[in-house]
Amino acid sequence: MIYHVDGSLDLCEVGGCVIDCCGVGYRLAISDNTYSAICAHVGERMKLLTYLQVREDGVELFGFKDADELGAFKLLITVSGVGPRAALSILSLFEPSKLYGAICSEDTKAIARANGIGAKTAARVVLELHDKVSKLYFSSSISATPGSIGGNTTIVKGKGNLGEALDALIVLGYGRSEAQRALSGIDPMLDVEKIIPLALAKLM
Repeated sequence: MIYHVDGSLDLCEVGGCVIDCCGVGYRLAISDNTYSAICAHVGERMKLLTYLQVREDGVELFGFKDADELGAFKLLITVSGVGPRAALSILSLFEPSKLYGAICSEDTKAIARANGIGAKTAARVVLELHDKVSKLYFSSSISATPGSIGGNTTIVKGKGNLGEALDALIVLGYGRSEAQRALSGIDPMLDVEKIIPLALAKLM
């Protein structure tokens, strides 16, 4: 398993890049978001996390700018019918936090806007990942871990439902004031699992 590639960024174009490691050039398929993050650094040292796909007809290496993107990619390819290329297409449209928001707010239309992703595939992404994402990232008893969402932030209990929902939105990468505005007007008596999708719908 190749965990990362670290070397000189020799080539960067939409959809792919080449990193020279000790005289060997590794071509990696990348999302548009990773491309935007690294395209101005050709000739500089670059480190990308990787996922290696081995098929009967070949081997392909995928590169990611950070652990959040790699984590979202690995989550997406667990969905039936979503392979690495389709996952990369979705991550070209969404940063991980926005993708999780679309899944939890069941915004299949937004996901279907990704290149090559139709309505049926978008519906499967929501159907198969909604509960998983909600349980992993929005439970008031869970701490986010590196490679999931937002780093090491812990959601603290005892703040009330709106407070816990606020913490969850901050873990997702939204600013505190932005999250507070999204939560305004939502019934604080609702369960946290119901509050978050309502807030996310305002943020999309």
